[in-house]
Amino acid sequence: MTTCEHLLKAADPPPRTPDGCEECLAAGGRWVHLRRCLECGHIGCCDSSPNKHATKHFHATSHPVMQSFEPGEAWKWCFIDNTMA
Repeated sequence: MTTCEHLLKAADPPPRTPDGCEECLAAGGRWVHLRRCLECGHIGCCDSSPNKHATKHFHATSHPVMQSFEPGEAWKWCFIDNTMA
């Protein structure tokens, strides 16, 4: 089994908008679940949300790893390697 280097090297930045999805808050949108970028701390909404801002953030920035920003969840996802930890 190979190890995802992106997950191993992921940082732990503070959330930029701890109260919700950055773009949804600015536009008055809604979200289902939140995700935090582990490179810059961007908080975006999940792919079950109408605007899928976490995935859009990856496509715009190439920041590879996001983590669930839901209470009690700590899993991480690498967009590049399609790997979860």
